[in-house]
Amino acid sequence: MTTTLKEFLTACENLGTLRLIVTSSGGVLEVRSKLEKLFYAELPNKGKYANMHTENFEFHLNMDKITQVKFETGEAKRGNFTTYAIRFLDEKQEPALSFFLQWGKPGEYEPGQVENWQALKDKYGEIWQPLPAEI
Repeated sequence: MTTTLKEFLTACENLGTLRLIVTSSGGVLEVRSKLEKLFYAELPNKGKYANMHTENFEFHLNMDKITQVKFETGEAKRGNFTTYAIRFLDEKQEPALSFFLQWGKPGEYEPGQVENWQALKDKYGEIWQPLPAEI
């Protein structure tokens, strides 16, 4: 599947409540939110950004830095259920950002959430490379 990251992020709005995770060498930031009201901007000499502002946080993703998007399933660290993630990988093949489907009670996802994740995986493939970012 060849498409832009902007088109993919728009499709991710159907995933319901997500846990957005950013990990650095010194910390981890996790927030729970739906992906909505994204807007885009290009900063000269810095890149093209996908942005989202909520009451509690701001989100900025430099789309020029994302070289691959990868769908992953895993086993929950607490509980016996499957987790569903989308990893946005940088040029070092390291996660710059991860989206996890967020559950209520362990293993209980919002109606249609897993099916929407699976539909995106079926459409884009387990690993895909976005076209150069467009605003």
